Amino acid sequence: MYLNRYKTDKLILQFILFNQFLEGVKLVKEKKIFKQAKLLQKSIVFPEASFSDRTIEAVKYIQKKSIAKPILIGDESALILRDKTLADFQIISPKTFQAKDELVKHLYQKRKEKGLTLQEAEELVQDPYYFATLLVEMGYADGMVAGAEETTARTIRPAFQIIKARKKNGIISSSFLVYGENKFLNDRAILLADCAINKHPNEDELFQIACQSVETYLSLGLKDPKVAFLSFSTNGSADDETVRIVKAAAEKFRKKGYVCDGDIQFDAAINENVAKIKCPQSPLKGDANILIFPDLNSGNICYKAIEYIGGLNAVGPILQGLNKPVNDLSRGCSVEDIVLLTAITVLQTIKEEK
Repeated sequence: MYLNRYKTDKLILQFILFNQFLEGVKLVKEKKIFKQAKLLQKSIVFPEASFSDRTIEAVKYIQKKSIAKPILIGDESALILRDKTLADFQIISPKTFQAKDELVKHLYQKRKEKGLTLQEAEELVQDPYYFATLLVEMGYADGMVAGAEETTARTIRPAFQIIKARKKNGIISSSFLVYGENKFLNDRAILLADCAINKHPNEDELFQIACQSVETYLSLGLKDPKVAFLSFSTNGSADDETVRIVKAAAEKFRKKGYVCDGDIQFDAAINENVAKIKCPQSPLKGDANILIFPDLNSGNICYKAIEYIGGLNAVGPILQGLNKPVNDLSRGCSVEDIVLLTAITVLQTIKEEK
C-alpha cells in the first residue's frame, strides 16, 4: 500500500536527516557498534518488509553500509514493482520457499504437545512473523528484527514458542539502549531493563534480568557495567515488600562481582551530587549505566518519558535470554532505530555462537 504524498515527503525528510545524523554522528559508542557489526556480516530477516516503509528505507541503508545482509519477507514481484532497487536484495516468500515443508514439520514438532495440528502449522508458516522466526530457528538467518508495525506481543510470541529461552527454567527479558546529549548522561550510553516483558518480577527474576542486561551491555562493546536496582527507596529509607525484593535481588547479584547497589532511587543512581547526599557509601557514586526497574510499569513509563520528554534516543526492546537473537521495535521507531537495532542484533549472534 502506497503512502499518500504528505507521508511520503515526511518519510523522505526523516531519511535525509537520518543519513546526516549517521554521517556526522558524535557518539563514538554507536560508531563502534556499526563497525563491529560490519565485521561479522550476518543475515538478518525482516518480516515487515512488504508493509513497512520505514523498514524498506532502513534495509537500504543497512545493505549499502554492509551492516548486515538483509533478508526481506514478502512477494518478490510485488516488492520489486514497488521499488526497483529491491531487486538487489534477497527476498523470500513463505508461499514459494523451497524448504517450506521443513519449517512446517519443525513448527508442528515444537508445538504439537500444546495442541497444534499439522494443518494449523501450515497456516502459521504463512504468517510473516512465524515464518521469519522459523528461518532464524532453522539457521537460514542469523537474527530477526521486527515490530515497527505490530505490537510487542505479536512480534515476539513466535520467538517465545519456537526459539525459547537459552537456559532451562530461565526467563526472557528485555532492555533499551538509551543515549544522547544530556548533562547527566554526559554522552554515555545506559541500559534500562526490563521495560517490555516481565510485569512483576520476583527476586530471582530481577537477578536474571540484571545478569542478562550485563551480557547485553558488554556485547555492545561497552565497558565497566555498573548496575542499579531501582526503587522509590534508597538504602532502606522506606520499607515495602517491593523494596525488600529489590534489596534481595541486589544482594544476590552482588556475588557476581560487578559494581552494583540497591535499593536506590533513580536520581541517586545517575547523579553524583545526589548520591553524595543520599548514599555517600554507594559504590555506584551516581555513575550507574545499567538500571534495573522493579516492575514493568515503572520501566516502560520511564523509558518513554526519557525518550519523548527527555529528548534522548531509546532503542529496543532488545530481547535477552533467547537461544537466538530476535528483537522487537517500538511502533514509534525511526529509520535510525531500525538500523541501530539491526547492528545490535548482529552483535548478539556472537553470544549465540559461543
